[in-house]
Amino acid sequence: MNMPAVVVTGLGMITPAGNDTETTWNGVCSGISPARTVPELEACEIDFACTVSGIDLDEAVGGRTAYRMGKYVKFAVLAAREAVADAGLDPAEWDGSRVAVVVGTSSGGSAGLTEQAVALDRRGPEATSPSGILLTIPNMPAAEIAIRMRATGPSLAPCTACSSGVTALSVARDLLVTGQCDIAIAGATESIVFPVAMTGFARSGAAARRDGDPARLCRPFAADRAGLVMGEGAALMVLERADDARMRGAVPRALLAGAGATTDAHHPTSPHPSGAVARAAVEAALRDAGWRAEEVEHVNAHGTSTPLGDATEAALIGQVYPHRPPVTAPKGVLGHCMGAAGAIEAGLTILTLQHGVVPPIANLDAPAPEFDIACVTKAPLLQPVRRAVSHSFGFGGHNAVIALQRP
Repeated sequence: MNMPAVVVTGLGMITPAGNDTETTWNGVCSGISPARTVPELEACEIDFACTVSGIDLDEAVGGRTAYRMGKYVKFAVLAAREAVADAGLDPAEWDGSRVAVVVGTSSGGSAGLTEQAVALDRRGPEATSPSGILLTIPNMPAAEIAIRMRATGPSLAPCTACSSGVTALSVARDLLVTGQCDIAIAGATESIVFPVAMTGFARSGAAARRDGDPARLCRPFAADRAGLVMGEGAALMVLERADDARMRGAVPRALLAGAGATTDAHHPTSPHPSGAVARAAVEAALRDAGWRAEEVEHVNAHGTSTPLGDATEAALIGQVYPHRPPVTAPKGVLGHCMGAAGAIEAGLTILTLQHGVVPPIANLDAPAPEFDIACVTKAPLLQPVRRAVSHSFGFGGHNAVIALQRP
């Protein structure tokens, strides 16, 4: 049975590189990281991160309900608003019962939970917020978007750690293909730059330590890579069946051609050193898309700048794509936006398809000598791209891969 094609008709972002899609794209293409010292982290082992800036979130969200939203929810609402407008849709005019919302996150409102716990411990129950639960639970981004967009179809909040964004897009495509909705607002959000989380990543050994300018510390695939730099933000997309989009005159940004997912079942934080199970996710996405590996013209890598993670992924890329398509890794600019990373990077992959530009990997002069991959360095690569793949790998061994095609 032929499944209906699903396309992306709208895209919205808020990231450390910019507070909308265009500004984020320009920032990533610049190859310059905005990582900086964060005053709220001054007592932490790691006091720097890539953060969203230059915006009053409450004012941007608007209305009288911002008080009940954690930062991760506000990010999602703003990105969803941009995506829906970009798709040329008006929530006042659609049938909300046919609109789904699927928003992934990794940590959800853990910052809000921490704040409430501190207030309770220091000053007692009366010091906590009546909206404390709403500031913490991970389904709130999907719920708040549904409320604001009058979307009464399925509303879901998948969590597969750092691959949550790609998982959300895959789930949304399934809802469309099986006829459970006609429009899906899908993606992911994360706000994890707060002392408890930063301390946890420092203690785990996954994070880069300060060694000069924070903007130079995340260097995916470099020989001297030394760990990840934290980021935050959101990316949301509007997905529709291709025939439905065509009937209403929408111009798709990309075809969501395929998706694949596996689980390493090996270790809570470390990838399986063979990379075989992650490779199976890539191969599943290619089968789903009906592509041969040599047809892939660009790889948006997970590329966290961790020693083992980058080594495993570089080996996988060399095995699956021996024709050496150009590789980028946006975390060099954006930091690791955790649960939102996969959605943000899928969005950037779509922009590569549209513009024929592959952004450079920040802070990288050349990949480590043992990595036989074609990393884009120093400046954007101007090259038409029709088919591209975005990798997303998360703690717990979650592997999620998406195949995107220029329509």
